[in-house]
Formats: sequence, structure tokens, C-alpha cells
Amino acid sequence: KLLAAEKEKISYLEKLLDGVEVEWKPLGGLAQNLDSMRKPITSGLRESGEIPYYGASGIVDYVKDYIFDGDFLLVSEDGANLVARNTPIAFSISGKSWVNNHAHILKFNTYVERRFVDIYLNSIDLTPYISGAAQPKLNQKNLNCIQIPIPCPDNPKKSLEIQAEIVRILDTFTELTTELTTELTARKKQYNYYREKLLTEVYDSTKEFTIGDILDMRAGKNIKAKDIAETETSEHKYTCYGGNGSRGFVSNYSHEGNYVLIGRQGALCGNVKRAKGKFYATEHAVACSPKDGINIDWVFYMLTFMNLNQYKSKSAQPGLAVGNIAKLPIKVPPFEEQTRIVAILDKFDTLTSSITEGLPREIALRQKQYEYYRDLLLSFPKPNTEVAA
Repeated sequence: KLLAAEKEKISYLEKLLDGVEVEWKPLGGLAQNLDSMRKPITSGLRESGEIPYYGASGIVDYVKDYIFDGDFLLVSEDGANLVARNTPIAFSISGKSWVNNHAHILKFNTYVERRFVDIYLNSIDLTPYISGAAQPKLNQKNLNCIQIPIPCPDNPKKSLEIQAEIVRILDTFTELTTELTTELTARKKQYNYYREKLLTEVYDSTKEFTIGDILDMRAGKNIKAKDIAETETSEHKYTCYGGNGSRGFVSNYSHEGNYVLIGRQGALCGNVKRAKGKFYATEHAVACSPKDGINIDWVFYMLTFMNLNQYKSKSAQPGLAVGNIAKLPIKVPPFEEQTRIVAILDKFDTLTSSITEGLPREIALRQKQYEYYRDLLLSFPKPNTEVAA
């Protein structure tokens, strides 16, 4: 028996196909492969220009000359991303370009066919076609063997109409996500502008302040890994913070109140995080509480802006000494001004960084919508498989 979700997929796609057949064809028979025209150039030999130079995952550089001019689909040939899929492994390019030997280059007869294959390749698991463990590779032979579903193969016009409708629906979601992402980028630029302006303003003061003047600073306490639970329970209900954020939950707390934690060990030392209420800070974090006249939330923004990571030691295991952090100079506005700055930056932070509010949440929801309808629209019946009633 099929699950309800699988039945929904089939029903949705059946309405779109309206009874036409679907034939699975190898990618090698759908596009012209232009790999033989690719030319890699080492960075030292590239002549700088305005033409994009493409590799496996996108633009690598800009050069003066080009070897392609037109609309093409690039598909990653090698690299860890073939397995990790952190970025698309297929992407369309237009205009003049130079492509190195880390991306296959395919030419299609129409935009619809190119975009349809683009979407499909990015939706499927390519592991069966990938060779190599240390250096994953999708060679041309295996690329050509990838099966692509083609609706109504005996009627090219009808086939393109069905593919075009699938592309249209999914591109609607993509365009909306792009608009939201552009808006988020603009908000972040605006946030960074106001943050710099607010946190670098010169205030009248006859006294030079250091971080140690405004904060009580102490390294956290050691705790054994076995005492940290991955999930919160009635027994383990206090968040345990290490140098780079939460490590899990513990049964006791070491601090209570409003604090800023500074990571003091490892490659990401200097990481700054707010911690409020009852929590546990390990020896990898410096727990900082405010002295009189200091707003701890302003401290969080200020220390983040100062980028404490730049002051880490240059040893094999980078670190930040509490004493050295305490000596760093810092500009301190009046308490009322600190509070005003926090109110402004908190609003921007909610818009740009919150996972439950603002644009990031909206983008995540639109991406889920896209993936849901992509799965519905691309759930073509596999060849030689029977569907249970």
C-alpha cells in the first residue's frame, strides 16, 4: 500500500501529465556535450578582465577572454560538493564565459529543456554515478548515463509544454526566494552600516576605558563530557556553553544572570554570545558580567563588532588570555545611549538573524514550499516498476 504522501504525489503529477506516457532517456542523448572545448588556466596565468571564469561550483575568477558565448548548463565534474550538495551541482550560465575542466558543459536546444534538466539534476541523488572516495568525480560517461524523465516523447511540442509548466511553477518559488534573499542582503548591509555608525561614535570622556574596566571576567569551570546530555530533560535542564556556543544540557548551573560569553580556545576563539538566566559555562569560555553603568546587551554588540578573534595567539592551538582581553581599549557611551543603541540593533538583529522571526524564517518557508512542489512535479514513475494500488 502507498503512503498518503506518495498517493498525493502521483495524483498531482497525473493531472499534469493528463494520461501521456513518460520515457526515461539518458542525458547523453538530450544535450550536446562541449567538454572538449574547455580550457583550464592556472591563477598565475589568468589575465584579469570582466568575463566569468567558471569551475565546479560557480564563478572562480574573471578573465579577459572567452571560449563560450551562449546559454549552457554546467554540471560539477569533481569535488566534495558532489556528495555534500551544499551548493547546486548543476547551474545555468549565459553570455560570454570561460569554463575550466572541473565542470561539464552541456548545450540544449531550448531554455525549457535546459532548465528542466537543471532542476531535475539538483533534485536527485547522484551517488550511483559518482566514482572516487577521497576525490568524488562524475565523469562524462556516467554523466551521459543519468536517466531523465521525458513526458510525451513522441510529441515534442506537448512534451515542451509539460516541461515548461513544471519549470514555470518551480521558478515562481525560486524567484520569490531570490527576492527575499536580496531583501535580506540589503537589510544586512543596512544593519552593518548602522551598527558601525552607532558603535564607533566618539563620546566626550576624559577617561580611557578598557574591557576590564567595564566587565567582571572569569573563565568558566571544567566539566566532564559524560555529564553533558544532548537533549534537555527534567534532570538536565541547564544549557551548557563552551567556547563556540551550546554543548548540550547539564544538571547544575555555574552562573545566573545576564552575561556575555567569549570563546577562549580553538580556531573560533573570540566568538561572542549572550547567556541569560541559569546556565553552565565551561573552561573554554570567559563569562563576563557588567559593572555599574554598563548594559550587557550593548557589550555583546560592541565585542562582536570588535572581532576579538583577531587577538588570538598564533600557536597551534589558538587561544585568548583573559588578561589580554581585559586590557583592550573600548569606547563607552552613557548608559542611556547604550540602551538606545541596543534597542535599534535588536530590531535589526530580529529582522536579519532570528530563526523564528523576520526574513530568514520566510526564506526557509519558501524553500520548503519549493522542495515540496518540486517533489510533487518530478515524481515520475520509474521505468519497469509497478505501483501498488
